[in-house]
Amino acid sequence: MGDNSNSANNIMDQALVIFGASGDLTFRKLIPAVFNLFCRGYLPSHYAILGIGRTEWSDEAYRDKVVTENPYLTGGTREKKEQFAALIHYLPLETSTPTAYKLLKDKLQDLFQKKPGPQNIIFYLSTPPLLYGTIVENLALQGLNKDDNGWKRIIIEKPFGYDLASAKALNRKILDYFYEDQIYRIDHYLGKETVQNLMVTRFANSIFEPLWNRNYIHRVEITAAEQGGIDNRGGYYDGSGALRDMVQNHLLQLVSLVAMEPPTRLDAGAIHNEKHKIFESLRPLTRDSITRDVIRGQYVSAHVRGKQIAGYREEAGINPDSRTETYAAMKFHIDNWRWADVPFYVRTGKRLPTRVSEVVIHFKPNHHHLFGKKQLTNNQNMLVFRIHPNEGILLKFGLKAPGAGYRPEQVNMDFHYDELSEKYVPDAYERLILDAMQGDSTLYARGDSMEAAWQFVNPILDAWQEDPSIPLYGYPAGSWGPEHADKLIEGENMAWRYPCKNLSEDGLYCEL
Repeated sequence: MGDNSNSANNIMDQALVIFGASGDLTFRKLIPAVFNLFCRGYLPSHYAILGIGRTEWSDEAYRDKVVTENPYLTGGTREKKEQFAALIHYLPLETSTPTAYKLLKDKLQDLFQKKPGPQNIIFYLSTPPLLYGTIVENLALQGLNKDDNGWKRIIIEKPFGYDLASAKALNRKILDYFYEDQIYRIDHYLGKETVQNLMVTRFANSIFEPLWNRNYIHRVEITAAEQGGIDNRGGYYDGSGALRDMVQNHLLQLVSLVAMEPPTRLDAGAIHNEKHKIFESLRPLTRDSITRDVIRGQYVSAHVRGKQIAGYREEAGINPDSRTETYAAMKFHIDNWRWADVPFYVRTGKRLPTRVSEVVIHFKPNHHHLFGKKQLTNNQNMLVFRIHPNEGILLKFGLKAPGAGYRPEQVNMDFHYDELSEKYVPDAYERLILDAMQGDSTLYARGDSMEAAWQFVNPILDAWQEDPSIPLYGYPAGSWGPEHADKLIEGENMAWRYPCKNLSEDGLYCEL
């Protein structure tokens, strides 16, 4: 997505209605994303943002909060910010009161100046999930779900459900009032440039696709590590945990992009179909495989870089007896022709040594160990997609070390996105909001796939709830998690990649 001042002419007049307009997500991500679209000419000539919240603000007071006083609104001239602020409006509303939605309908009529043309509206639900069903029902009571006078779309933030039963119930509730093609279930990971590049790298390059199968790949490894703790989200996180917060959505979405078959067309329907086949092919987890192949942990207090870090149970708002996992790692398989017997490994956790997310493709060593078995095992070919930070792609391969003999040494060939200094790399929310404006749901999650992901994860939640003998391992803050997770990786001399802040470096003791 680059500069395109003429693209606004292809988008009809629109309004973005944000429920939860006083929340942190709106302040840090949504308003800055739309501001960047405005600065780059992607908004239509007639556009309005309507914030909905319980706080009593005037339009002017809300504009000051989200524009004038917003440190996340970077770039742009003072004139641009003033022009953008004029597009923003605010309506105090109690979202659980059905009659209040008549005020919303009237306000939208005013914003569209009661003109007879189409009224295209995106409703963005940035509220506690318990309100999702209430909001869609009350919108429908006012006819704000109908496409007869312009399209209506709804963006829903995660978490989409708490487990399989609640996800199914939420899907049924929303589908009572909105069609599937009106619903955009957002996962901001899918909006990242480096995540999208997974498909391009696979399907645009003939050197990769022939190797992308069980014959050449030893294992696939996905890491989403967070250096920070739970911040001020103790109330939410203690009822969620790493499995719900990261694995069920972000990491399984990455798995689907790595593992999917080539789509027949480059459109949302074809891509969603191939991703859904992967979710349906995930080998179901049994109680035995959960005990053996799923590791959960919780960080404990430790001295990290000269500072004492509190343990999870010592954080504000956390039950001192909490068994909520802040770390989850697992091994699983995809039962289809391409991936039969190839293990997939995912891990995520808080209070790890660094903040990094990446996908690692480990290729099999040569069958004939010409240079010695140990040397070849330690120098496996590896393709790394770094999602953040230091975004880019890294290929590790063997090269002859200088000197006598034929001793192979692993070397790097890498590309970094920041080398494209003349290219603008949009924020994930910026890309996803623009896609919703243009009716492209490719980078959003479809309802049946969301349920299939929960179907896979739910047995783990049940096992942890029902079987107290399944351990919750403590791990020191600042470490790479419980040492038991290292035993998940199959094979002699095989281990997790320990990524560093710098894409090209790895190892337990590199600079973080």
